[in-house]
Amino acid sequence: MSTTTARKPSKAAPAADYLDQRTGIGKAVKEFARKVFPDHWSFLLGEVALYSFIVLVLSGFFLTMFFVPSMGHVTYPSDALPEAMQGVAMSEAFASTLRISFEVRGGLLMRQIHHWAALLFVASIVAHMLRVFFTGAFRKPRELNWLVGFSLMILALLAGFSGYSLPDDVLSGNGLRIADGVARAIPIVGSYVSLALFGGEFPGTDIVPRLFTIHILVVPGLIIALVTVHLILVVVHKHTQYPGPGKTEKNVVGYPVLPVYAAKAGGFFFIVFGFLALLGGLVSINPVWTHGPYDPSPVGAGAQPDWYMLFLEGALRLMPGFAEFTIFGYVLSLNVLIPGVVVPGILFTALAVWPFLEAAVTKDRGEHHVLDRPRNAPTRTAVGVAIITAFMVLNVAGSNDLVATHFELSLNGITWFLRIALFVAPVFAFWLTKRICLSLQRRDRELALHGHETGRIVRMPTGEFLEVHQPLTQEERWLLVHHEADRMLEIEPPEDENGVRRPGAAKDKPLQRLSRLLYEDRVEPVTPAELAAANAEHGAHGNGNGSHAEVESGGLREAFDRPEERASIGAGTDGRNNPTSS
Repeated sequence: MSTTTARKPSKAAPAADYLDQRTGIGKAVKEFARKVFPDHWSFLLGEVALYSFIVLVLSGFFLTMFFVPSMGHVTYPSDALPEAMQGVAMSEAFASTLRISFEVRGGLLMRQIHHWAALLFVASIVAHMLRVFFTGAFRKPRELNWLVGFSLMILALLAGFSGYSLPDDVLSGNGLRIADGVARAIPIVGSYVSLALFGGEFPGTDIVPRLFTIHILVVPGLIIALVTVHLILVVVHKHTQYPGPGKTEKNVVGYPVLPVYAAKAGGFFFIVFGFLALLGGLVSINPVWTHGPYDPSPVGAGAQPDWYMLFLEGALRLMPGFAEFTIFGYVLSLNVLIPGVVVPGILFTALAVWPFLEAAVTKDRGEHHVLDRPRNAPTRTAVGVAIITAFMVLNVAGSNDLVATHFELSLNGITWFLRIALFVAPVFAFWLTKRICLSLQRRDRELALHGHETGRIVRMPTGEFLEVHQPLTQEERWLLVHHEADRMLEIEPPEDENGVRRPGAAKDKPLQRLSRLLYEDRVEPVTPAELAAANAEHGAHGNGNGSHAEVESGGLREAFDRPEERASIGAGTDGRNNPTSS
């Protein structure tokens, strides 16, 4: 006779029931817990950014308790550490930074964790956006989420710059001086922007308190709001997934949030936190006491910003200094305006508008939930590599003095080489990347039609020598053929048969030219008819890639869209640790 024991209710059950009855949160939690997310390492890049931001908030809260955001003049105590700063006049902001570093228990560790987390935060956002860009995850219905992510990247740069400038040391002061010069270079309103920012002539007495407010209140609040919107849109649109058997535009193959994905995400947070703690404890960064408090009188070329602002420094160093003119009594400083405003504006604008430009050029109005392989979108991949190349040239230019001293090269020679490379290297990178992508697509066609080469030669009864090819698996063949090539835009005639001009004909013409420029060179995917012909040819020689029923019954790609085909190749739904399709 079997007996059953009553399950003891959880102590948290009454509180959960109370909240559920008054907020209805139980339904939302239940729905979210069953949400399926795909399992791929590149999706962790966004999580690294989120966890880095959490570490930034926690460590920043600690630092806020001790930092004094004031530019009031003080003298560092004569009996304090470090000895080099004893009796030196400085601002209260710099003095409090030294106090955090040498007197507050754990203060230096928190400062360095905070700084390393900021660097990782920006790096992970950039890497995450590159993954989204190269795989086409920004396409409909995620264009707005791309703009949200782009805004988060700009806010991350602003957060890093504002935090980097707070200690009021020599490096941060030089960075603010550059920002003041860029602001003043803007025609007509530049001087007013500078006066409003600094509260008077540079450096003024208000910039540190204002940056402190921006750094701890405005920017984090906006980041939290946009991260919330970003995650909501991810849930609403469902997660993208890499191509593979059983994965279609109408399902997601992966793991549910509870318990699998939540446990993985929670563990990964502690990995990121531990990594940042190790960096903060073992690797020194931004030792402000070696530079000293900011003094606006000396100007040094050896001051480089953090890596994410190095492109701006490089652009300023590459621009010739003679591009400055006086028009009607007003000085137009193109030598600062172009590298400080125009060049970054072009590069960032190209990133922001690319989803809309690609949709307009291709007239693609369908929803996309399966990601592209970068080789199958050669133009987009080439554009991304060209933009990265331009940023890399500017980053090297931002350290041209270090390159010259370390490699004993001419500083002027390096500068001229990089000036030329800024125009030549992105074009060359675009051409080379597109050629590589098209070559990989041609290789995929050969592989899909003929299989893997084995190097084994056999002699046929007719005396003919042939190489034996190993047939592809269904998964391999599916990955090679299940994509659509980008095609040139086809437009209707500008006038109908009655001579009436078609609305929108004027703007369609330049889009067609741009479409031809971007997509004229392409490799068409293997069609079911081509694959069937190749199988028949190889089968006649006894050296086939296999004759498959799905090819003979109406097309390879359509066969893999059948539910029964997905069930045989895709994932199961056992509700435990196996991938689930939803």
